[in-house]
Amino acid sequence: SMIVKYTARGSSFAETVARMKRVLIECRIRGVKTNIPFLLNVLTHPEFETGVVTTAFIDENPGLKKVSESAWNFANEEQSDQRKVGAKERLIRYLANLAVNGHPVELGADPTKIKSEHSVDMTKKLILPKGATSTGGMRKILLEQGPEGYAKAVREHKGLLLMDTTWRDAHQSLLATRMRTKELERCAEYTNTALSNAFSLEMWGGATFDVAMRFLHECPWERLESLREKAPDIPFQMLLRGANAVGYTNYPDNVVHKFCKQAHASGIDIFRVFDSLNYVENLKLGVDAAGTAGGFVEGAMSYTGNVADPTKGKYNLEYYMKLADEFVDMGVHSLAIKDMAGLLTPAAAKMLVGALREQHPNTPIHVHTHDTPGTGIASMIAAAEAGADVVDVAIDAMSGMTSQPSMGALVSMLAGTDADTGIDKSLVGGLNTYWENVRNVYLPFESGQLSGSSDVYEHEIPGGQYTNLLFQSRQLGLTDKWPEIKRKYAEANMVLGDIPKVTPSSKVVGDLAQFMVAQNLNPQQVEDQAESLAFPESVVQFLRGEIGIPPGGFPEPLRSKVLESRGIEAVDGRPGATLPDYNFEEAEKLLKEKFGAKFIDDKDVLSHALYPNVFTEWKEFESIYGEVSKLPTDLFLSPMKENDEVEFELNPGTRVIIKLISITPPRDDGQRTVTFEINGERWLMPVTDISVASDANVRRKASGPNEVGSPMPGVIVNLKVKEGDTVTEGEPLATLSAMKMETVIPASASGVVKHVAVNIGDKVDGDDLLVEIE
Repeated sequence: SMIVKYTARGSSFAETVARMKRVLIECRIRGVKTNIPFLLNVLTHPEFETGVVTTAFIDENPGLKKVSESAWNFANEEQSDQRKVGAKERLIRYLANLAVNGHPVELGADPTKIKSEHSVDMTKKLILPKGATSTGGMRKILLEQGPEGYAKAVREHKGLLLMDTTWRDAHQSLLATRMRTKELERCAEYTNTALSNAFSLEMWGGATFDVAMRFLHECPWERLESLREKAPDIPFQMLLRGANAVGYTNYPDNVVHKFCKQAHASGIDIFRVFDSLNYVENLKLGVDAAGTAGGFVEGAMSYTGNVADPTKGKYNLEYYMKLADEFVDMGVHSLAIKDMAGLLTPAAAKMLVGALREQHPNTPIHVHTHDTPGTGIASMIAAAEAGADVVDVAIDAMSGMTSQPSMGALVSMLAGTDADTGIDKSLVGGLNTYWENVRNVYLPFESGQLSGSSDVYEHEIPGGQYTNLLFQSRQLGLTDKWPEIKRKYAEANMVLGDIPKVTPSSKVVGDLAQFMVAQNLNPQQVEDQAESLAFPESVVQFLRGEIGIPPGGFPEPLRSKVLESRGIEAVDGRPGATLPDYNFEEAEKLLKEKFGAKFIDDKDVLSHALYPNVFTEWKEFESIYGEVSKLPTDLFLSPMKENDEVEFELNPGTRVIIKLISITPPRDDGQRTVTFEINGERWLMPVTDISVASDANVRRKASGPNEVGSPMPGVIVNLKVKEGDTVTEGEPLATLSAMKMETVIPASASGVVKHVAVNIGDKVDGDDLLVEIE
């Protein structure tokens, strides 16, 4: 339908065309896509500019219709490219849907802890005190002298160096990795100065990569590059899962290499490389990929057992010394002890670090732990006294329990000693206050743990998994079963052969433990009934050898029983060694066809290679709800209520005031209308109330020529008609995103639209009724 008609005149054809181009570029039309980019493509075509064209001009130049990549210098910023058209509308749709339906269960937010008020403080940066400046930071040494020079500087450094985990492992352990980029950006410049003497900031990798896309609807690469720009003086460190990169499975070698190369180019300086089973062949790939990319490579031993207790079995001092020797032979720049659960006692830290220091006097030693049993500070001091160069800590407000030990406590205890950290505690205090306020906003993601747990020495559950399992048990009403779950975790670990437990091996143990609780099984019953039990898929994959070979080999006869009864052949050697190279060129071509060439780059292709389904679902979410990363966190997390009013900066220099006026009662089909006032203008946003729609079972199937159904399962990403519109047969009614492509659904008959059964964002199955025509 026509929105506006423009007419231009001039003294010549060229002048007239120039005036029309200016009119189209300077017009302001918001909220709907127009044909203006197409018209500009026509006006600027060399053949058209001659003034001599025929009626076949458009047919002969199909490129005129390619408007998805048009980027004209429009006066209205919202029209500058096709993705920005309707950008504000999509964000309002997100707020409307959140107000009606709340968050999906998968997000893991406890609805009873979501705060109702909205605070503009969530958009303010943390400001440095006057006179506080960065010293240039440890990264200057790394950039000037390279990884080998940095390793030498670390060994020669007087005092204990710290790595701050607040930006990754701390919130991964305490808040289910749900920290948004905005909170990190707002304190990045302050952190760059306050912690300029730190060895590194751990801020990427692990679970942060997929969670960014899956739950936060953000780009993990944009997080890395944005923070790199704001904190240029501190080395950035990431956690690399060896051959698993940042995933939960094996990838072709070229994927791991390309990922590390891009990560280093985007800002990662230090790669902590580990394998969940300490499987050397998997570790070699990770070390080689990180080193080839130009990074500082830290070889991490996944610590389990207790080297100070000779009764603890195979994980003795000799085991770790041999693994350290293999790392050094690979050419790593430093050695790390990765204590995932907090099992490293002070005595064990002194023994292991002391032996490593004696055997590898020129290699930096870095110690990581979790404070689950409450002994983290003591263990880190013991490690430092035994010769460790770096230990991991977190800002006080994000420390303790399943996170890392307190930075403030360690800095204070070592101040003025030979191990002085060189960290200015007065600046750390400002950071701590900031994170106390942030953590309060993220209260819905707290597990509910109120204290440490010394029984970790028995069950050995890793820090991040501990809080996840505790949260899940409470969500399922199994709080009274929590002690049994922990006990079964220990039993499951022994059933599987007593393995190191860190992603993805920890998931295997956790899945088996929950299976044993659900089926009321003891270890002997698991082994006796192995041929008939419906084990979790992760357990079968582990026994097949899909994540590597565990220390001491696989548990027998359990493995043989499981594989032989299912006719499964075991994996021989490194799981990913036989995978063919990933075809990046083909993947890039397909992604550009789906999302537009302008909107897909090498980093997107990498994200898709690692998490194809997660990446696609994230992009489909954006097509419906826009770039929700622009919303303040309190608005992203907390549903608005009637009469709530918020104000925030949507884009640099552009502030928006949003007031939720009303939410209508649901219709029989579940539709509700949410009325907003946006900068004084009324906006009406229809939303399907999922609870009502589910109860009413409104997704009836289409029947007859006048009812248009969905051709396949998918998500409605666009509606082109409303009730009362007149349509002709074949006219587009809606757009469905399904099977990694968008499908335009045409009218099956001519007539008037009687009923629209869906809203944008609704999920539909095949043949579900979309539109009824009369």
